[in-house]
Amino acid sequence: VNRSIGKVEEDVQSVKTEVDEVQEKISILQQRISDLEIRPNNILASPELMYPRPMVKSLTFDGQTSWTVFKMQFDVVSATNGWTGPVKASQLVASLRGSAAEVLQGILSDKLTDLTTIENALESRFGDSHLTQFYRTELKTRRQKSRESLQVLAADVERLMNLTYAECPLDVRESLAVQFFVDAIRDEDTQLSTRLMDFTDLKSVLAYSMKDEASKIASKISMHASPIRIEDNAGKRKDEKLESLLGVLEKLLDRLAAGKKNAPRRNPNVTCWKYYKKGHVHRECRSDNASRRNSNATCWKCNKKGRLQNECQQITSINHHKETRHGKDKALSRRSFAANMI
Repeated sequence: VNRSIGKVEEDVQSVKTEVDEVQEKISILQQRISDLEIRPNNILASPELMYPRPMVKSLTFDGQTSWTVFKMQFDVVSATNGWTGPVKASQLVASLRGSAAEVLQGILSDKLTDLTTIENALESRFGDSHLTQFYRTELKTRRQKSRESLQVLAADVERLMNLTYAECPLDVRESLAVQFFVDAIRDEDTQLSTRLMDFTDLKSVLAYSMKDEASKIASKISMHASPIRIEDNAGKRKDEKLESLLGVLEKLLDRLAAGKKNAPRRNPNVTCWKYYKKGHVHRECRSDNASRRNSNATCWKCNKKGRLQNECQQITSINHHKETRHGKDKALSRRSFAANMI
């Protein structure tokens, strides 16, 4: 029994020892928790858990660009790098160049680490607050320039809106931007169709106006497109041959007309010197030829004596009739040929 009691007491003592060790560990953990609650949030509890923070390169400001835009960029860089208070002020001072750095001459040396003082000095020198009325007038009178795209116009309207109505709610700015953008469109038809759509945001009205402008350009191109011409080489060769034939025919007609003009005209008052008859010369005198002719000469055509076939009046009248008819037929054929060619 005594042995059993002694063994139980040893077991109880070992359990007490383990309990004491556990309590000691718990107290250590509680101490660590209290230390973490006391430390700032930006200080890590263990060096092993620390990691390098990415640093964004600081910007520069020379007074030639917009101070409002630079301040927005500088605030983003400061938040990323964790700059606050004097550190942010020092970085702002280091980023100034040219005329912007000259502003520091008007600030007391003990205020060069005060961020508010530096920002107020830069705002009064390069800020846009005193130009609000100027930007508002420019926005109202803004019109699309020649060869200026609608995208550039919309971007400029949005820029002027941010400079003029920065304190207004977003929905109000969008509505005003749509109104000023539509008023600034150069093409009257595009302006009217865009105004009738009643958009409420600048992106939607820009997309619609660009589609309307593109459709009008496509319509103009299709209206002025030249028709496709198919050349018939065979017909062209026929026309060339016909033109050459007409040219030859015209030359022949011109030569014929020139020959008639150049033919010597007999004087109607010419007189035969032997028989004193007008209208012919002696060598053409029929009376003289008849007197020298054999009295038994007979015309083989009319079988009459005293004349030859070339002096027969009957043949002469027949030949004259044939020549007259042939001339008329020739003139008629020329007219019909010319009419068909036309």
